[in-house]
Amino acid sequence: MFSKKDLEQIKDKNIDIKTVNKQIENFKNGFPYANIQKPATVGDGIIKLSSEEIKKYADMYETASKTKKIVKFVPASGAASRMFKMLFSFAEEYNEGDKLFENTDFNSPSTFFKNLEKFAFYDDLNKITDLKDNKNFVEIVLNLLTEKGLNYGNLPKGLLKFHKYKDKSRTPAEEHLIEGANYGNSNGTVNIHFTVSHEHKDAFKKHISEVKEEYEKKYDVKYNIEYSEQESYTDTIAVDMDNEPFRNSDDSLLFRPGGHGALIENLNKIDADIIFIKNIDNVVPDRLKKDTYTYKKALAGLLLETKEKIYSLLKEAVNPKNDEAEIIRIRKKIEQFFTDEIDFKFPDSYNNLKEKEKFKIVFLKLLNPVRVCGMVKNEGEPGGGPFFVKSKDGSVSLQIIESAQINNSDSQKIEIVKKATHFNPVDLIISPKNPLDVDIDLKKHIDYSTGFISTKSKDGKELKAQELPGLWNGAMYDWNTIFVEVPISTFNPVKVVNDLLRDEHQA
Repeated sequence: MFSKKDLEQIKDKNIDIKTVNKQIENFKNGFPYANIQKPATVGDGIIKLSSEEIKKYADMYETASKTKKIVKFVPASGAASRMFKMLFSFAEEYNEGDKLFENTDFNSPSTFFKNLEKFAFYDDLNKITDLKDNKNFVEIVLNLLTEKGLNYGNLPKGLLKFHKYKDKSRTPAEEHLIEGANYGNSNGTVNIHFTVSHEHKDAFKKHISEVKEEYEKKYDVKYNIEYSEQESYTDTIAVDMDNEPFRNSDDSLLFRPGGHGALIENLNKIDADIIFIKNIDNVVPDRLKKDTYTYKKALAGLLLETKEKIYSLLKEAVNPKNDEAEIIRIRKKIEQFFTDEIDFKFPDSYNNLKEKEKFKIVFLKLLNPVRVCGMVKNEGEPGGGPFFVKSKDGSVSLQIIESAQINNSDSQKIEIVKKATHFNPVDLIISPKNPLDVDIDLKKHIDYSTGFISTKSKDGKELKAQELPGLWNGAMYDWNTIFVEVPISTFNPVKVVNDLLRDEHQA
């Protein structure tokens, strides 16, 4: 299947040939659908914190943050091209005299042009092309999106101006600096880690260097900014519709980025006690940040309390004075913890094991990484959701499941999906260390059977692409997971340019 030249290309990318062969097998066999049992809902898989609990956990985090290393992890490598898909199409298809303003849909070009002055990038665009009474709409779009102007169509979202304030306009990267100062501050140090694409790394560094001092003075902090790129060895091979390796025009193999699941490699290299994970485009102006700060701290406090409970159980479990009866008592106590706190159900086969085997299983599970995930009430937004999922071994655990992982031809599964009440806004607080403060190899907790296969095209030819298990999906499958309801005000992503016209993004 592979020539000598192919093998050299694979080797140059630091990919094991066994990995490539396994990926091709995945294309042939497909990935199994998630065996969802029921949706996680408030009171059954999702915790709804009272105002007293929110304050308690936020205070707990505030106190603990002084002695913890905290990192804010921001996936920021995505290009903004999809955000401007509507405008790219407009520039290609519009002819002068077309009835542009008859379409009043929110995501239409007419809405974009009618509200140009409301965009944070308006002043920059106006310097390039006089926008007042300018009816050359294609020229405006090209000056916004291409190299002849602001080049927004080729930049990452993190470097676009999202929010307009009285004194200046801010990018999402700046908004994350401000967030970090308000909930990721440990004794005046704010650690932020951006994952960026190679071609945008220098631009990111330049932008941050230009604005960092302003926010350091404003919030009396020092920023420690780190960057990482998606490792080339996490790229996945593409195949044609017959599952044969897809080849470029020069006969080389086509490899594609493995999706956000590849970032588990980046996350695995970070030294921290607590890591906040939030996407680059989910930011709001200052007037709406309070809920974000409050819930970020509260969820982090709950994470810390959970780790304290686990530490206490581990301490009981390793007491050398424990006799057989005490070991059984502790084992049952740990089982109850997983039932009550983690919503984890051991498989039926577990009950048939000998006492020593049961104790080993529950003890080792206490050492798994812990995550607390915010969940938002479903108001029609696309994205993954929280479900109880049965694994191959028969255990049932809380998982974030994407729609692509659900069998749409299974009427029972569709009924389960219909009962879902919440979705995943990518609002995670994780602990990459076990309760004994030992780093965990996060790659050992991936379920590699939870990848994705999608159909794409290149050079006019259809192909199949494969994504690795998603960062908050299969890449965190074997984690001790807690879901908490967070308000919709904490979720305001920008998927298309006109989203910036929503009240939530008008500063």
